[in-house]
Amino acid sequence: MYTVHWANNGRFDETYRILRIVDLGIRAEFLRSQGMVMSGLSGANYDGDVSPSEAWADLARDPRSLLIDVRTQAEWTWVGVPSLAEIGKTPLTLEWQAFPAMSENPDFVEVLGAALAEAGIERDTTLYFLCRSGVRSRKAAIAMTAAGWSRCRNVADGFEGPPDPAKHRGGVAGWKASGLPWTQS
Repeated sequence: MYTVHWANNGRFDETYRILRIVDLGIRAEFLRSQGMVMSGLSGANYDGDVSPSEAWADLARDPRSLLIDVRTQAEWTWVGVPSLAEIGKTPLTLEWQAFPAMSENPDFVEVLGAALAEAGIERDTTLYFLCRSGVRSRKAAIAMTAAGWSRCRNVADGFEGPPDPAKHRGGVAGWKASGLPWTQS
């Protein structure tokens, strides 16, 4: 079992028990390099992709909007977590897949929906989903849209974005490369 966390300045506060869900392995940067619009792919039904800067601007503007980081506990701990402190918010962290097993969680939508409902979040609230590169978060946005959450958006390029020529992430695109606030424990 794993936990859903409301992150606060890199610390994880309230917890809820969850299971894991697997990433199907499609890479966002590959899709974009092939000229494919992620929200236009066959079977994709969600409110679309936004850049990290667009997500940040809307999170600051809309007091109801939320950021949900679906990376793994290892990524939150070792790579960092978006910081929304300067806009008076905290991101929700919930694993879409868990390191190292990467096993599927058939209860992801039910567990996340229950955590959101418990927090009083309405189904028309804009939910921004973030992962490392925009792949897992896109799947989470699609799954939550299918469950009746009408404004689910994927943060394209995620927290770290695609690798640079030296195969390092975090400098080409994504939350970190956009200069948005983040913390690391």
